[in-house]
Amino acid sequence: MNGVMFHTPKWMYMLHGNLFVRYNNQDFNNKGTRGGSEFDAPNWLMFMGQRQVGKNGQFRFGSMLSLDAPLGGGDGYPLLFQSGEAYKGKAIVDRQHPHDLFSELSVSYSHALSQKTDVFVYLAYPGEPALGPVAFMHRPSALANPDAPITHHWIDATHVTFGVATLGFRYGKFKVEASSFTGREPDEHRYDFDKPRFDSFSGRLSYNPSKNWALQVSQAFVKHPEILHAGDIKRTTASAIYSVELGAESRLNTTAVWGMNKAAHHDAENAALLEGEWSYKKLALHGRYEWVQKGIEELSLDESVFGHDAVFPVNAFTMGFNYDLFDIAQTKLAGGSQITFYNADGRLNNLYGKNPMAIQFYLRWYPRLM
Repeated sequence: MNGVMFHTPKWMYMLHGNLFVRYNNQDFNNKGTRGGSEFDAPNWLMFMGQRQVGKNGQFRFGSMLSLDAPLGGGDGYPLLFQSGEAYKGKAIVDRQHPHDLFSELSVSYSHALSQKTDVFVYLAYPGEPALGPVAFMHRPSALANPDAPITHHWIDATHVTFGVATLGFRYGKFKVEASSFTGREPDEHRYDFDKPRFDSFSGRLSYNPSKNWALQVSQAFVKHPEILHAGDIKRTTASAIYSVELGAESRLNTTAVWGMNKAAHHDAENAALLEGEWSYKKLALHGRYEWVQKGIEELSLDESVFGHDAVFPVNAFTMGFNYDLFDIAQTKLAGGSQITFYNADGRLNNLYGKNPMAIQFYLRWYPRLM
């Protein structure tokens, strides 16, 4: 993991994050009318600490901050076929919403019952319930990619939830968790704290068969997640993460995820993601493939034109590179670029064109590998 770790006699701390300063052009080949281009700066910073409590206990706190809104604006950054949340009374579509200034403030306590078993509790305002894999911002397979997945709201969008309480139990390589949390996604006011509702719940089963694999399945009932669209969602996910060192200065990280949203009186909408990053010394190559079914609400389309139950499959394939330019203290400054190819349902060609493409160039600041 990339991060800066330091210790005191009783505490262990870690600081890590990502900052991209980039030029982002969605639909640079001018195929449609929904693209956009701008200079922006996706970013996040995490600070965590833990200490032993007695012989069998461990206390941990976690925090995550993001300056997405002040650096990029309240409507986020351009990203074709992205959907989720709202700004100034309108749905955010073809843009990725900014994250709140306070995206995690959490505490947790774990207690070992034996060498094989422990129990734990996690409380956060805001934080992440037991649903889906680790969020894209923290997956080693996605760290060099500035963009949120367009499958975000099928897989890991609940990682910023204002009000979370989780209980868990581990036995050997298995872990089971249950959460109560707030289903409503954060509002457009990015510097405040939303009302905790604890109106939704989830369960997750994880299995780590070895140090290289992390597997999970999870399901949740999410109460009214979207501000502008009434209705509850049943979300189901399954994922596999694989990480391996290929040598002293080389490693491979991959992630595969499936997610499904099911709303009342609508067919289920599915999503799949496969991403990976291979690094060798100063160079890292990354890629991501996504397939997602988006309805008229997600893409803000006219129901009278497309029909109430219309669903549109979207494919996106991204490939890019990241090359370290300088070491600065315990951090690195890298340069990088990526290109994305989109392919969507032909009914959307009048809006998006046929096979629009996106390109971006960036400087990235991030911590060294621990």
